[in-house]
Amino acid sequence: MNKIAGLFVIISSIVSAQQQMSLLDCENAFQQNNLQLLAEQYSINMADADILQAKIWELPQINGYINGYNPEGRRFLDAGRAKGLEVTQLIYMGGKKKNEVAFAKSNKELAQLQFTQLLTELRTQLHTNYYNLYYEKLKLESINKQLGYMNDLLKAYKIQSAKGNVSLKDEVRLQSIVIQLNNDKVEINKNILEFDQNLKVLTGITEGIEPQISDNEVKEILASQPFGDEEELKRKALENNADYLFGLKLIENAKLYALWQKSMNVPDLTVGAEYDQASGTFNNEINLKVGIPLPLWKSNRGNVERANFAIKQNQKNAEFQRLDLETKVQSAFLAWKNQYDQLAEIKSTDLDNLDLVYNGMLKNFRNGNISLIEFTDFMESYRQTALQIYDMKNELIRSAEKLKQLVQAKIFY
Repeated sequence: MNKIAGLFVIISSIVSAQQQMSLLDCENAFQQNNLQLLAEQYSINMADADILQAKIWELPQINGYINGYNPEGRRFLDAGRAKGLEVTQLIYMGGKKKNEVAFAKSNKELAQLQFTQLLTELRTQLHTNYYNLYYEKLKLESINKQLGYMNDLLKAYKIQSAKGNVSLKDEVRLQSIVIQLNNDKVEINKNILEFDQNLKVLTGITEGIEPQISDNEVKEILASQPFGDEEELKRKALENNADYLFGLKLIENAKLYALWQKSMNVPDLTVGAEYDQASGTFNNEINLKVGIPLPLWKSNRGNVERANFAIKQNQKNAEFQRLDLETKVQSAFLAWKNQYDQLAEIKSTDLDNLDLVYNGMLKNFRNGNISLIEFTDFMESYRQTALQIYDMKNELIRSAEKLKQLVQAKIFY
């Protein structure tokens, strides 16, 4: 079995086990089954655990002793006459715990923004692959329709060529068109396999997906336009883009970390109580204990300086991200507008006329009203035009999806 035949067998097996799904159906399956999303959700759970851990104080310390050797009574382990016990607790000073908890909560907000950004990126992939698959299947339908007629025509010409009624040159001319159509079909089928596989990974659905979307829905999507102008889209992107907001949150996060590190320079207090049976000033005495390190130098100075540099670094990164986001929105908007204007030049009547001329050429060729050269020239032009129109429509949707991914807000009518 050659490669082309093998590819067709694979396609046939996929077609036989397909599930019709709207884009909304795919989105629901995506949110329930996507393994990347489910895995990223645990980052938020881990951040919650870090907040819980940050709130926990050090455990109290308990120490005790008994006599090892009594020189007066010459006895070992004389616990009955000499023993003691003390309990101490570390008290955090300078707002260490408060700052540590605030930093942990900031980390959770970062995890949530990362999840939102991943969700946006994967949803864009879902939409893009869904429409890619939809238009590739329309292209395949068009190619199959042309191939059905051209294969029958080629078969008839081969019979007539063998009888000497038509020239071999005419047969070869038809054969070249059939070969090109078959090459198109192989390429389209490869694309269908790729997009179908991507949708399976994104949705967690093992069956092949057949896009279920009406012509009216497609027309509405292609005709939709964004709210506002380019500057309005930039403003919305700066308000909603999770990746950019993550950069801003990093500045706040770094400031909280720096505050926490500064508070680490404040000495902590250790307080406790001690019971001593006989070795103190009094028998069975109870003492209050207080301990604090001598602040002769700042023990956390290096970490404080590092945290301050991290603030400056994140501020510069945020400036770059703002410029980068605004530039990308501008580029995506212009790409969408170019695609929209280009497609708008093609009227629905032009598409109707294309099909009308196609059917007319087939009829006239059957009736002998046009030559083979005229017919094959038209078929080659029709093949290219039909595929290009589908690509133009798909590119318009892809550019709109890219713009929505950057702005991350409802921007289309």
